[in-house]
Formats: sequence, structure tokens, C-alpha cells
Amino acid sequence: MSAMSTILAGPVMIAAGGTGGHLFPGQALAQELKRRGHSIVLITDERVQHFDRLFPGADIFSVPSATFSGPGLAGIFSATAKIVNGTSQSLAVMGRAKPSVVVGFGGYPTMPPMLAAILRRIPTIVHEQNAVLGRVNKAVAPFVHAIASTFPAPKYLKPGALPKLHVTGNPVRDAVLDQADVPFAAIGSGPIRLLVFGGSQGARVMSDIVPHALAKLPAELRARLEVTQQCREEDLSRVGQAYSNADISAKLSAFFDDMPRMIADSHLVIGRAGASTVSELAVIGRPSILVPLPHSLDQDQKANAEILSMAGAATMIEQDGFTPDLLAETLSSLFSDGAKLSTMAAAAKAEGKPRAVQSLADLVERVARKKTGGLPSPSTQQSLSAPDGTPEPQEKK
Repeated sequence: MSAMSTILAGPVMIAAGGTGGHLFPGQALAQELKRRGHSIVLITDERVQHFDRLFPGADIFSVPSATFSGPGLAGIFSATAKIVNGTSQSLAVMGRAKPSVVVGFGGYPTMPPMLAAILRRIPTIVHEQNAVLGRVNKAVAPFVHAIASTFPAPKYLKPGALPKLHVTGNPVRDAVLDQADVPFAAIGSGPIRLLVFGGSQGARVMSDIVPHALAKLPAELRARLEVTQQCREEDLSRVGQAYSNADISAKLSAFFDDMPRMIADSHLVIGRAGASTVSELAVIGRPSILVPLPHSLDQDQKANAEILSMAGAATMIEQDGFTPDLLAETLSSLFSDGAKLSTMAAAAKAEGKPRAVQSLADLVERVARKKTGGLPSPSTQQSLSAPDGTPEPQEKK
């Protein structure tokens, strides 16, 4: 528990979008704040039913939202109506929950609750996981009390907002921190453990490219490979057949619930470059080949991948050049030089910020205490009782 912990007048409300990149940092913050004795409210979109296991004990509310991605004026009017409706519902939720502070983690589902918090003059913080400021965070940045960031200078942050910037790092879950002290096992003459994934649902490009690249490796390397790969359900059969044809040992699944442990067990990771992936690779300290998601409006994954690539912790391959031939050449070079992988692992570890969640929780307490007051913690060594003003029982839609 932080030495500066306070009993807040109300719960901490976390606003997070429906993807792992936004939810996992929110989950990590919730875990740390609960250890400090604070109660948690999660406000998100209609995918609320999937989040119970990530936020045990939290009161969870669902409000509508939308992104301005529909065609023409009809799409704009439809999105605007949903955001207005979501903001109205968020105002009602906050009237009941009476949060001491609202922390937004970006993504379009956070726009209504952040607008509501600003309108209600509730202390507000946004956290930016990526090297590029997301559109919702960019829109609300002038009105929030603090901007927490993984990186020192997120792109699109205006100079006027710099006094609000706090570089906390990207919080990672307890399951990731549990693996942070697992040392990297250098490649010897035994098995080579390769982990492949492409996001919460798996990426088709990984299924299309990686098996064919591995099949091009020399037989002696293929015989040593132990591949663990996340695939979409519809790709499992063909990917499994491709590995079988190449005599490569492979474990395939549409979902793995122990990804941090598998990262720690691996000699090399091939994946996308989402903020949570990059942060977890750094905290655990594992080398990687990163293929940023293309066609993103802000190119945030490319910016994330460049951070590890420039540090010598990763090899970045843009999707247009991600071919079986190039990947096979890259893998052959890395696997034949165990020292290179060990050096990359150490470089990744040097980029990790395992105390990011404590830094962000400290900031949350400071902002809430400064704006709403709070009672000093009676002891920094004992658990605090739950704060007053907790919301009514969980609501779901």
C-alpha cells in the first residue's frame, strides 16, 4: 500500500473500452487500488458481460457509445445520438455511484463517461497506453485534471497540456508481474519455444504467414521447434495441418488464459504491437518480432513497435513486407545466434516499467485527494475498510 493512501469519499470509477489494450491496464489499476482499500466501479459498453472475471467485486455499468465510422451524415447522426444517450446515462450512474475520481483508458466507449465526469466536475484522469494519443483522450485532454502516459512524449499531445502530463508507464496485470522475475533461458541445443499471437481474437495474417515461414527452416531447426500459437477458430484446422506437414510440434488454441506465463516460457514472441503486448514483453523481458496492425488512422502500433525496435529489443516487420521468405530468413538468423536473443531479452527488460501500476495509483489518489479531500490512512500496513458512498448493486445490460 502506498504511504500516501487515503480513504476516498467515494469509489474510483474506471472507464475502459472493450479491447484488451484498454481493459488490461484498467484491470491492473483496479487490482492495485483494491489492495489499497478503495472500491471500484467499471463503466463500459454493451460487452459488459465479458468483464466480470477481470474486475471481481467491482460494480459494473454499461452505457451506449459509438465511433464516427459509419458512412455519410447518417453515420454521424447515429453515432452522435448514441454518444448523447450514453452521456445522459453516465450522468445518472455517476449521480448514484458518486465517484471520487474517474479514470479513462481510451477507446470510443469511454467518451460518454468522460464527458459526463467533466460535466459533473468530478476529478478526471486519462491514461494513454500508446505512443500516439488516442482520439478520445485527445478530445478530452484539455478538460481533465491529469494525463498519465506510458511514454514521455505521446504524439498529438498539445503543448498546453504538457503541465498535466505524468509519465507513469503502462500498468500490467498481477499475472504479468508474477512472471517479471523469471529469467530468460538462453537457447542451447534443446527445444526452441516460439509463441505466436495476434491480439485477443488472433490475427489471420499470423495463420497465413508463420506456418509457411517455419516450414522453410532447415529440418534440424524444425525438429527443435515447440510452437504455441493463437488462431481464430476457423483457422485452427488448416494451421494445424500445415505444422503437421512440416513435422513441427505445435499447440494451437483460439484463446489462452495464461498468456503471461507463456511469454515468460518463450525464447521468441511473434505478435502485433498493441500497447499491452509491448508493455508485457518489456516487463517480462522477452525478444520479439512485431508486426504492427496496418491501416490504423494514427499508426499507434507502429509507434509502439518502434520503441522496442530502437531499443534493440524487437525486430519490426510491417505487414506489407511480412512474407514467409523474409520471416524464415529473420528466424533462421535469430535462432542460429542465441546470444542475439539473450541481448534482445535484456534490452526488452530494460524498457520495462513494473512499477507503473503503483505510479498510476499514486496519481489517482493525489488527484482525488486534492480535488475532493480524503481521510489519511490509519496505517500503511493494514487494509483499509471500504470507502463510503459505494454505488448500488451491479447493473448490466
